[in-house]
Formats: sequence, C-alpha cells, structure tokens
Amino acid sequence: MTTQLSAKRHCGVSPCCRRGINNDCDNCAVTQIIAALSLKGGVGKTSVVLGLAGAAAERGLRVLVVDLDPQANSTASLDPHHTPFTSSDVLFDARPGIASEAIVSSGWDSQIQLLPSERALEHRATPDGPDSSQRLKRALTGVTEAFDLVLIDCPPSLGELTRNALYAATDALVVTEPSFFAVNGAEQALEAVSIVSTHGNPQLRPIGIVANRVRPTLPEHNYRMDELRSAFGDLVLGGLPDRAAIQQAQGACVPVQQWTSNGAADINNALGRLLDGLRPTIETADLRQASARPALVTTSTNEGPRS
Repeated sequence: MTTQLSAKRHCGVSPCCRRGINNDCDNCAVTQIIAALSLKGGVGKTSVVLGLAGAAAERGLRVLVVDLDPQANSTASLDPHHTPFTSSDVLFDARPGIASEAIVSSGWDSQIQLLPSERALEHRATPDGPDSSQRLKRALTGVTEAFDLVLIDCPPSLGELTRNALYAATDALVVTEPSFFAVNGAEQALEAVSIVSTHGNPQLRPIGIVANRVRPTLPEHNYRMDELRSAFGDLVLGGLPDRAAIQQAQGACVPVQQWTSNGAADINNALGRLLDGLRPTIETADLRQASARPALVTTSTNEGPRS
C-alpha cells in the first residue's frame, strides 16, 4: 500500500486525547499549526520559518505559510505571482474561513501556499474588541484541514498580532539567538504562550526553543547555548548554524534546499533535524485518504475579504 507522511497530531483536548488514548479515527486529529515567535527582530525567525517550509515540502508535505509580520519578509521571499488580498484584509474581515480567499501559490513549490502580508497589517496590531485575538483563528476555520503543516511567521513582539497567532496555533516555537538576552527573551515568550493556553487555547503547547545563527567555534555562543539548556532543558531543540546560504537563497527567492554550497548542506541537515524534533508522532495515511482532503486554494474566485 502506498503511503505518505502526515503532520497531523491528536488535539490533546478531546476526552480520548486527554486520557492518552491513541485511537485510529480522524475525529480528533488536527493539522499541526506552528507559530514561530521571538521578542526582537534580527534573530532570523523568518529564515527559520522559510527553512522549515522548504524542508517539509521536500518531504512531500503540503505547507501553508501565514505571514503575520507587517515587514512581509516571508511574502517577499516566497515570491507569489499576485496577492489580491493579504492577512491584513483577512484580520479586518475575520469571517469563518475567509482566509481561503487570500491564500495564493508561492513561487517556490506547488506544495507551499502563502497567506501574504503587507505593511498595512500594522493597523491590525491594536486590540479593537474583546475577541480581537481570535480573528485569525476564526478566519482559518475549515481552511487548515487542506494542509499537512501550517507555519505562522509572527512579528518580533508579543502584541496583538502574535496573540492572534497563538490563539490559532497548536504549537509555539520560540526562536532566539545565542546572546546575553536569550534566556530572558525565551522566558517572556513562554509566559505569553502559557497565558494563551490557560485563557483561551488549551491545545496550544510550547513545542521548543531553537537558537539561530549559532557559531560553535565561538566560546560565547557555546556558553549561551549551555545557559539555554540549563534554563529550559529538553525544550531546547539545539541551534541552527550561521551560514550565508540562508541569505543567499532568500535573496534569490528560492528555498535553501535548492541552494548548492557546503553551507547550504549544513543548514539543510540542521533544518531536517529541527523538523523531526517539531513533528508529532508520524501517522501514515493512504494516498486515497489524502486525496480526499480539500484541494489547496491557489486563486481567489469571489469577492474576497471585506475591506
């Protein structure tokens, strides 16, 4: 029987999941939605999101990247041919399932779809009602089931846009760097995850902490990595090496998995290991079942989000 890998995991909320029963039905299996967050810019959060998207697509997973950063770096690197609507429009409208009208094909791979961003998303960063943090979750209702993995690129802060990502996510990945502020920043990020998990999204869990741009030959970086492991233990998934191939590939608007250099090979191996660490227990699915999932949305066919 032909099989493919699926990145779905059990929700942890339904009674069978709470009792630890790994049943075979699909009723409580949910698509893994990873929110990648950091407290400051410049740590390479977007690079991690794009690297994971490329690694997952290389394995045959259907990936949705949600660009929730007004800087729109993920959008620029994924090089979509057109973006009639963006995450700003989606958050303004916020009707159930409306995100499907803004999702477009990336320029990288048919396996990678994109909910693009734009600078106007900054206007959605201020709470405008009691349920303003639930807008993305509502807009993605019935949409994420078409994908094996969803990656949300959060802005470098813990504001309203990041809260929207955490309410919509199943998992939170903290991206940091081997610096003096690494432990403090990770603590604040994990505290934000805990608050959302306790007060509105019980399926959300901190899935790990990854340090980006690590240079193992620098004693300072090794010291900071030891600090992180001492503070957070098994939550620290390791570090991604500092390689120019990441910036080179992004500048060329191609996945780093297609870049040919020794540095690219190093980072690709590290990204593969990171993806393995983030993935839930792998379930195999018959291709006939996979083909029964909703088709990926590549173009908008109606009016789109209200503006």
